This record gives sequence, C-alpha cells and structure tokens, in this order.
Amino acid sequence: MAKTESTFRNMALSLTLIALGASAGLGFVYELTKEPIAASVLNKKLNAIREVVPEFTNNPNEEMFMLATDEGDSLEVYPAKKDGEIIGYAVNTFTNEGFSGYINLMAGFSPDGTIINVSVLSQKETPGLGTKMADPGFKDQFMNKNPESFQLRVKKDGGPVDAITAATISSRAFCDAVQRAYNTLQKGGIK
Repeated sequence: MAKTESTFRNMALSLTLIALGASAGLGFVYELTKEPIAASVLNKKLNAIREVVPEFTNNPNEEMFMLATDEGDSLEVYPAKKDGEIIGYAVNTFTNEGFSGYINLMAGFSPDGTIINVSVLSQKETPGLGTKMADPGFKDQFMNKNPESFQLRVKKDGGPVDAITAATISSRAFCDAVQRAYNTLQKGGIK
C-alpha cells in the first residue's frame, strides 16, 4: 500500500471523516437510548409519587398541572385521588441552595397542607454527608407536620429540624425545597 503524503488537505480530509464517523455513532446511540431513558425517568417519578401520597386510583401523571412559584418558576403538581376525591398532592419541587447546587424532591401533601412524605429524586451532595437527606432518619422528621405551624428551618437557624451532622447546608436546602412546594400549593389556592 502506498503511503499518502502528509499535507494539510489530507489531514483535514482525515479529521473530517473521523468527525463524521464519530458524530454518526453518537447520534445512533442517542436514538437507541432516548426512549429507555425517558421511560426510566417517568418510572422514577411515578414511584416517587406513590411513595409520597396515600394509595390512589387515578393516574396523577395524566392530571398533572403547573403552579407558579413566588420566584417566577413553576412546579409540577400531581393530584392523587381515590374514588374521585382528592387525597393528596405530590409536588415536584427543587432548590439550588444545596452544597453542590441543585436538589430535586417529590413532596407529598394532604389537602390540608400536612406533609405526608418526601422523596429525593436527584441531588449531588457530598457522599456520606449531604446524601443522608434521603435516609429515613432525616426525612421522616417532616412526616405529619404542617408547615403552617412547623417551621421548615434547622435548629441552628431557630427551627425544629435536626440537621444532618456536618451537612447543615444540605439540610437547609431540603427545608427550602419543601417550603417552596408548600408555599406554591397555598398560593395556588389548593386546600
């Protein structure tokens, strides 16, 4: 086989062919995995809804609606019904105040605003510290509490919430996300 001369034209042609091949491969893998990834995200969300509200007979995902927050964003609200009657709301809430930034939670509320349960959907907090927000020892202290009378603040800030040891910022962020969900529900007139 004859060796081609190393010219700018040959190098540019080689790099172009390599880039086209790599981008075609990337596009193929994206199309192949797009639907399974979307199904996995939806399944995670539906499992979180089941975890934070009582057993329901409707499909909350089909009845989802958006409510505006005080900060100008919107939150997804999933009404849970049993025999046509509202038994709770699952709110897909978030905060950007975590130690590592964005934290996404699913918070469940009864019609009177009492917290039923909270599930962590995604977070990038410090492993072994901030990640403990998903542990029952931390998140269960919010169950059956109504933010109208239960301040969603850590003890260090004068509230009743026991912060995670060495992860006060993550604990504050968790409280912030749940408070955002509660405020949005109340502002939306949902009782």
